[in-house]
Amino acid sequence: MKKIYYKKLIRDLIPVRITESNGKYLCKKLNQIDFKKELIKKVSEESIGVTKATNKKELISELGDLLDVIDEIKKHFKISAKEISSSRKNEFKRKGGFAKKLYLIWAEDTGYKSNERRNK
Repeated sequence: MKKIYYKKLIRDLIPVRITESNGKYLCKKLNQIDFKKELIKKVSEESIGVTKATNKKELISELGDLLDVIDEIKKHFKISAKEISSSRKNEFKRKGGFAKKLYLIWAEDTGYKSNERRNK
């Protein structure tokens, strides 16, 4: 049977599901440092799943996956709900919310640093 190389963090029951499907696999247990790195990478993977959802049911499932990863990150980096709440409030004061549904087409380069890559 053809091998597919995933090289990513998986949930605990995935090996069981592969075995139940008469498949073979190779996994390794990550150390704490690598686990934390892979958790951070998993946010991107799950976020992409959210963007690809085509209906409410899929969106709910993908958001649940994303929240599971976020909860795991909070646990392993010892981030409290209070810290998250405080950060959200500060960012809201600084940048506002999304009520106006604004979509930025372009802006002059004022030195503002955004999380997104800049495309021309």
